[in-house]
Amino acid sequence: MLEYQTTEKLVGMRLSVMSAEYRRQMEAPDVRNLSFEERFSMIVDAEWLARENNRTEKLLARAKLRERASLTDIDFDPARKLDRAEIARLSSFLWVKEARNLIVTGATGTGKTYLACAFGDAACRMGIKTRYYRVSRLLGDLSVGRGDGTYNRLLRTLKMVQLLILDDFGLSPLSADQGRDLLEVIEDRAGLTSTVICAQLPVSEWHALYADSTIADAILDRLIHNAYRLTPEGPSRRRCPPQPPQEDTQSHAVRQG
Repeated sequence: MLEYQTTEKLVGMRLSVMSAEYRRQMEAPDVRNLSFEERFSMIVDAEWLARENNRTEKLLARAKLRERASLTDIDFDPARKLDRAEIARLSSFLWVKEARNLIVTGATGTGKTYLACAFGDAACRMGIKTRYYRVSRLLGDLSVGRGDGTYNRLLRTLKMVQLLILDDFGLSPLSADQGRDLLEVIEDRAGLTSTVICAQLPVSEWHALYADSTIADAILDRLIHNAYRLTPEGPSRRRCPPQPPQEDTQSHAVRQG
């Protein structure tokens, strides 16, 4: 009776994992022989782990990462020119605490998006609020926001994101309005939060993307001066591996005959 009352109270306090662990212990003779401190520690650990997992799942869902990626699965083939030690240093996310940026540039198919999403995944697992956007989609949302009254709310939301990933930057030139919208995002975050930029074009060619050179200067100054840089190389990772030649079944049948 006391066991039932205890589990019901735990559920009533929204401690269902602790309730389940308590019931498990009561039904496991070996566990019941442990000390009170050991059993209580196991109950608390179960609840803590469940909450940490739930928080991570929520952060990953809100991040909307384009790819399922992991820092542990990065390909360090020498042709890619990625420094394993540098990736390890960046994986500490001290640069996010310092509100510094990360720029990933390289030819199409070299794994820029995978790298960015791998850092995004790791950031979520460290409790860092993360959000992925393709630049064209972000600019589209901002443009719509101007018309339906959600513009300022979207800017506030982006300002609160600790790690903002902007992918496919520079695929097309930016109009004056698009440049101003992007400046609003970058200006709100400068010195407070971190941004990851993925682009095919090298940084030296970014200025030419903007219709307004003054806006270009303002954005690039806030993005580049405190940024770490990664430049993966090598052949496109999107190419299909060569297939082994297929045997001509008709000729084979003739040979067999």
